[in-house]
Amino acid sequence: MFGSTKVKLDASLVERIRKFAEIAGYSSPEEFITHALEKELALLEEAGDEEEIKKRLQGLGYMS
Repeated sequence: MFGSTKVKLDASLVERIRKFAEIAGYSSPEEFITHALEKELALLEEAGDEEEIKKRLQGLGYMS
């Protein structure tokens, strides 16, 4: 990667990520997180316009 960003996550979430990354065969928790984010972004990009994206984010609980 060309850049790096640090994100703080709740300790219980990190444990869950580590557990499922290992079960799923990812080489690291970071690889699992990257894959999960890429999948979610692809779904949002398919939504098309900004209003549809906002509706999807609200439905997922990311926006109120």
